[in-house]
Amino acid sequence: MVPLSFAGHDFLALPEAALFWPARSALLVADLHFEKASWFARSGQFLPPHDSQATLDMVEMLVQRTGARAVWSLGDSFHDADGAARLDPTARARLAALTDRLDWVWITGNHDAGMAQAPGGARCADMQVDGIWLRHEADPADPRPEISGHFHPKFRLSVRGRHVSRRCFVESRTKLILPALGALTGGLDAGHGEIRRVMGSGASALLPVAGRLLRFPLA
Repeated sequence: MVPLSFAGHDFLALPEAALFWPARSALLVADLHFEKASWFARSGQFLPPHDSQATLDMVEMLVQRTGARAVWSLGDSFHDADGAARLDPTARARLAALTDRLDWVWITGNHDAGMAQAPGGARCADMQVDGIWLRHEADPADPRPEISGHFHPKFRLSVRGRHVSRRCFVESRTKLILPALGALTGGLDAGHGEIRRVMGSGASALLPVAGRLLRFPLA
């Protein structure tokens, strides 16, 4: 876990693509995309059907490591509106155990906007905590500090002649975009025009690596 200061608050960036807010004892995650494999299976594209269990493994591990008492999921927690209904009994029980014992909030994303009922926890379109807005997609017209997801940012670089792609955070003065945590989520280059459009000038890709926070300006 690497210290990250944003909007006057102290956070810890986790290399596993999550953010911990010690003052709130809250783990922030984005784009879990539970049941993505089963969504593809319905159209005949068969992927290993273990993505939800693998994503739950990661969430449980991060909750244990950080001692989080809250989990705030920043949208696209399920790959589609019927994703929660397709959870197998084991995954459903694991998720229920988490939402029962933690202050769990599901922020609505574009993929799970039509979901009829979340498996425990509370749902909202966005929320404000200590002056920071938590939402799914960054709003380029809003000057207030915000933390969001949606874009699944990745940073690509060359290391000793090898091309490496890592999930990354993207930060500007008032905006922080989290990487996607889901096991089957892809990624969008952090320097892509859509990310730079919502972030404005002065944005950087942030990579927590070996106890350091590496910063790469997105010029």
